[in-house]
Amino acid sequence: MTPGRQNLLDSTQLGLMLERLSQELIENHGDFSKSILIGLQPRGVLMARRIHRILQNRLRIPAAQIPLGLLDVTFHRDDFRRRQSPLIPSTTHIDFSIEGQNVILIDDVLFTGRTLRSGLDALLDFGRPARVELMVLLHRLYCQEFPIRPDYHGRQINTMPNQRIHVDWAEECGQDQVTIETFLASNSTSSTQA
Repeated sequence: MTPGRQNLLDSTQLGLMLERLSQELIENHGDFSKSILIGLQPRGVLMARRIHRILQNRLRIPAAQIPLGLLDVTFHRDDFRRRQSPLIPSTTHIDFSIEGQNVILIDDVLFTGRTLRSGLDALLDFGRPARVELMVLLHRLYCQEFPIRPDYHGRQINTMPNQRIHVDWAEECGQDQVTIETFLASNSTSSTQA
């Protein structure tokens, strides 16, 4: 962990949180016969894959029985043309119909609400789901710009605009952890986290 970062969740705590979120999904969606998971690129995909794996193990069903999609929101962002450097899109992979399905849209952190708003716009390009629910690992309070609330969240956390949440996944960083970093007001980069 770098200086200036505080640990919010270690690997064990993060694992327990994902298990709890998965259990909530099972309680609300049963065998997932009418429900699908879609992870928002890039950070929500890692969480969605973990949730998918936990559900598969708990329900003892093949992975294909719980559809998992990856959704890129790059071209649906409201700041797409305002950036100094061009945004590089990630892959979208949704090879199933979302018509009439219950969609669980997954991202790691809800901050301003802009990424999830973009995700909703991008999702509707694929059809009309019966219902859309939002799942996030962390719901940052006091910084939201859109009236978006998650149906499932691991933890709500009070944050300031000059703070940044870092969710590190073992698949990318070698270990699971969540940290918070505070910047001086003039050096804040937290506005990139939506």
